[in-house]
Amino acid sequence: MKTKQTIIRLIIMIAVFIAHNLNSYSQTLVQLKGTVADSVSKAALPLITVRLKNAANETIMVAVTKDDGSFSFASVQPSNYSLVFNAIGYSSKTISLDLTHQQQTLVLKPVYLSDAMTSLREVTITAERPIIRQKADRIIYDLKADPESKGNNVLSMMRKIPYLSLDGDDNLLMKGNSSFKVLINGKPSGSLESNLKAVLKSIPASTIERIEVITTPPSKYDAEGLAGIINIITSKKINDGISGSVNINESLPTGGPGVGASVTAKKGKFGISAFGGGSINNSPQTTNNRKTVDTAGNTLAQNGYQRSNNKTAYFGTELSLQIDTLNLLTAQFNYNGSRATDHNGQASLLTSNNQLEQYTFQNNDKATSHGIDAGINYELGFKGIKNRLLTFSYMYSANANTKNGGVQFFDQVNFPTPDFQQSDKQKFKEHTVQVDFVTPVNKVNVEAGLKAIFRNNSSDFSYRSLNDSTGQYQFDTAQSNAFTNTQNVFSAYNSYQLALNSWNINAGVRVEETVIRANFMSTASVADQNYFNVVPAVSVSKRFKDESSINFGFSQRIRRPGINRLNPYVDRSNPNYEVTGNPNLRPVLLNDIQFGYGSNKKLSVNIGLDYSFMNNLDLQVVNFDPATQVTQITYANTGKASSAGVNFNLSYPVTKIYNASINGNMMYLWLQGEADGKMVNNNLLMYGVALSNVVRLAHGWALNADLGVNSRNPTGLQGYTNGFFFSAFNFNKDIVKNKFSISGGIKNPFTKYRNSVSKTFGPQFNQTYQSMNYYRSFSISLNYNFGGLKDRINKNRVGIENNDVAN
Repeated sequence: MKTKQTIIRLIIMIAVFIAHNLNSYSQTLVQLKGTVADSVSKAALPLITVRLKNAANETIMVAVTKDDGSFSFASVQPSNYSLVFNAIGYSSKTISLDLTHQQQTLVLKPVYLSDAMTSLREVTITAERPIIRQKADRIIYDLKADPESKGNNVLSMMRKIPYLSLDGDDNLLMKGNSSFKVLINGKPSGSLESNLKAVLKSIPASTIERIEVITTPPSKYDAEGLAGIINIITSKKINDGISGSVNINESLPTGGPGVGASVTAKKGKFGISAFGGGSINNSPQTTNNRKTVDTAGNTLAQNGYQRSNNKTAYFGTELSLQIDTLNLLTAQFNYNGSRATDHNGQASLLTSNNQLEQYTFQNNDKATSHGIDAGINYELGFKGIKNRLLTFSYMYSANANTKNGGVQFFDQVNFPTPDFQQSDKQKFKEHTVQVDFVTPVNKVNVEAGLKAIFRNNSSDFSYRSLNDSTGQYQFDTAQSNAFTNTQNVFSAYNSYQLALNSWNINAGVRVEETVIRANFMSTASVADQNYFNVVPAVSVSKRFKDESSINFGFSQRIRRPGINRLNPYVDRSNPNYEVTGNPNLRPVLLNDIQFGYGSNKKLSVNIGLDYSFMNNLDLQVVNFDPATQVTQITYANTGKASSAGVNFNLSYPVTKIYNASINGNMMYLWLQGEADGKMVNNNLLMYGVALSNVVRLAHGWALNADLGVNSRNPTGLQGYTNGFFFSAFNFNKDIVKNKFSISGGIKNPFTKYRNSVSKTFGPQFNQTYQSMNYYRSFSISLNYNFGGLKDRINKNRVGIENNDVAN
């Protein structure tokens, strides 16, 4: 009897098991859909990683949200799962799902992600906050995630960012090119452009949120900047309350003291963000020498010294007033000022077959500059269609630069030039009006706009020579001039962005009409230029399930000559070398093709291939006159160039505490032009590699060791500078976690001076210039973060972005 009951029970159990499994197999596969949005603004969040995990916490499927925040998983077996949402700047979120009794399609309620500021205090930054992110048209470098930013200025950090590098004189380059535009929070700053290197040196990197390198700018951006655009973000989307940071730093023997701060605050519908600071950059006295040999056997040898002191101050602010859900008013204001003093002297000796000429001179130069830009933007939303925006913008910019110098001669032999004084007053004003319209049409986001820029440049320079009989300086009409230049740019653009699952396509076109008129008041001459450009831009990206992506881009870019290149002022501070601009320069058009690959796995990889070509290139040209032994340096539309290169950035967490990354570029440049009536070629292989090592220890310690090498770089059509090796060792210690820290370090400990060598050549001469510069320096920095946040500041998503002039 018991055996019979046991058999019956076993049969029943087997029947139940079979029925259960048959029912499972007969169930329809589930399609899972949902959307992700910001918990405060309710704005859709694109490019959010969504992982579907089983009960064993194994990832079954991975999706990335589209521009409208939507995601979906098809053909999901009925079972118990969890959805994990990961987003940079937001807290991770996990949702449990029971799909055992679901119908064919399950649409989830909207998933809202909240700001991750609080949670970031409890995690290791390297694990949750990647330093580098890649999008279809740009690379984003998160300075807040790099501990080295707490002890460096913004300019020093640039060499760690893909596509960016510094030459031997700390000039910023993008893809090896000095022609690019710089934006602050997505908006232009004429005050920054006029004094870029000095301002970036004076800004502590800890006060900056992130830096975007836009390699294929969309059509909504002005076409200027041959290499692209660098966008410096001073603050992230912020919340109700107040938050900020303060940095105090010192650098010796070069550099000097500096202070910088940034703050964001929001109360109700009003928000403000601001950053500012200042620095004193001191360069102690060093020596230089220059030697010029011409084909006739004449030799000019000059030995001298130089020292300088530069004081820089800057301030910027953005204001936001959310009138209601459909009306937003924003404004911005930036200021930059500097005062520089240069002292230099030189002993000059010219030897030839027939005579000897020599002299000694001292030159004291003083320069001041200041600039402002102010703008206002009104953004109108629409009830019927989400993300439809109409924006009206206006901006005013102004810069003023004054240079004064005097040259005194001693020990003159066969050199009758008297002492002289020269000055130049340079002014720049700009008014910009713009209308932008953005609207979604099905899966396509459409953008269109109109823009007008009205510029006025002027330069008034004078030359006064000493009259020995009167002892007074007399005005020299022949070597003085007054110059005005008006440049009006009228443009329109239309672009389309399409997101199809893992594909993102952005294509557009921009048309620009430029009208230029130049007046030379002293010579009563006029120059007119009108030109029309049609500028396309296309970028395509594809994201894969393994968190890698590829992208392709084609764009045309323009470089219009700015006042520094146009200004006919002749700098004769070294009598044998005259430096001047060319008011007849025309713009340069560049064609650029790019391909990129990025992967955010344990080994982070970002690689970009680039090919570009251009004609009518405005190059620095050096002309030598054997009769007077005077070398004249100016600019001319004489060249054509092409380049092929690769940019790469690799990062790998070797251990839990040690991370290594390498940032580099390599490019071959074909450069050709005319000088002294003959064709000149200056083809170069250029490269730069920077290795960064970060060790994070217990108790808030972080150590950095950076090593790098740069090849020689061209200085124009007829010259190049020598390569160099650099090193830096830094530490950072959190005194109060995420609040107060101290940083310090040494740059180039193995080399006190760097011997910078520039070679210039032409059909009739060869020239070598060597300058000894302080290379070793020590620095110390204190950084303090304060405040807390609750609700986000609103910023207009479209506005003026003037990026169409080359300095």
